[in-house]
Amino acid sequence: MANIKSAKKRILVARTRTERNKAVRSGVKTAIKKVEAAVESGDKAAASEALKAASSVIGKAGSKGVYHQNNVSRKIARLSKAVSAM
Repeated sequence: MANIKSAKKRILVARTRTERNKAVRSGVKTAIKKVEAAVESGDKAAASEALKAASSVIGKAGSKGVYHQNNVSRKIARLSKAVSAM
């Protein structure tokens, strides 16, 4: 364990941010799965709604710094392509 006060704080902050990042990543994965499930079922309306929600969740994850912006763009583009191909 660290002895210096600032090092102790860094440990606590890193733990807090790790937990937040895990929660955000989990939410992104769930949103992506919902879009993919709607595409699999063939329901275009549900897929479009799920895509709209997923784009928002993924974009917020990018703005928080959880994902790199290129990663965000790629995820949204792949989902959009799958929905539009229906």
